[in-house]
Amino acid sequence: MCHKKDNIESRRTFIKLGLAAGCSAAVCGCGGNSITSQAEGETVKVLTPEGELVEVLKAQLTPLPEEELVSNEEARKGIEGRRFVMVIDLGRCNNARKCITACQKMHHQPEDKEWLQVKLMNDSDLTGPYWFPKTCYHCDNPPCVKVCPVNATFKRKDGLVLIDADRCIGCKFCMTACPYSTRVFNWYEPEQSEEIAHCASSPETSVPSQIGTVDKCDFCPDMVRRGKLPDCVTACPNGVFYFGDENEDIVTNGPETVRLKKLLRDRAAYRYMEDLGTEPRVYYLPPSDRVVDFDSGFEGKSEELLNRYKRDI
Repeated sequence: MCHKKDNIESRRTFIKLGLAAGCSAAVCGCGGNSITSQAEGETVKVLTPEGELVEVLKAQLTPLPEEELVSNEEARKGIEGRRFVMVIDLGRCNNARKCITACQKMHHQPEDKEWLQVKLMNDSDLTGPYWFPKTCYHCDNPPCVKVCPVNATFKRKDGLVLIDADRCIGCKFCMTACPYSTRVFNWYEPEQSEEIAHCASSPETSVPSQIGTVDKCDFCPDMVRRGKLPDCVTACPNGVFYFGDENEDIVTNGPETVRLKKLLRDRAAYRYMEDLGTEPRVYYLPPSDRVVDFDSGFEGKSEELLNRYKRDI
């Protein structure tokens, strides 16, 4: 969800409104009070999907739910008392790719732009391959933050590393510094609807994408503030992703809620490329005792994806 940009005067007249007849409802939650009464015959100007201002009766309008975004200052601080962490169970992943689709839908990204990727890994000729979901690692010692000259990439108190697109100057220093290659650059005007393109930018939603800036996985902090799990977690049919709070020592994949420390200890968890000293906030559980069929990860995949997997190994 997001606010409308204040720098477009003609769009201010219809914030918090969705047109029930003739125009589609706005897709961005906007600031202001909900409509509680409507004078008979009173009109208001709204924007049609074709970009035209029209005057309609207020009685024809339906208020959108109020979902205020936090200020930019609060978004940079993070959620007080929290230390978010993710655990990925490699023994459960069969490349269903529901996590990727959910992430793309949540952040209004096209199918070919993946903030979350599933790689095909094979550690040696004598070991079996496995599927490896790869997110941003929200490192506690993030090199991307250190090299950003304008403080567009920043680390929050709750552990998340986010990007302020309004500050980003597109220098790509953060992409060069990131050893995990989890960031993507918007070389061209992003493929997104007009409604999304005119939402006010927020580090907590990473929406909208902007040409000449960097995007990445953000762990969906706007959803977390509303008490919801990131979409990649809930969309996965196999319970691969656990998300939670290190301070509370609890993570969940939805159906299962477990103690973080016990899970990491009992399953011999590790962090990807630990020797770099970046201190990732994402842990992996080794792909032992698989509960899914590895080969099913190839079924129904496009030729482009299959070729990509060949390159992975």
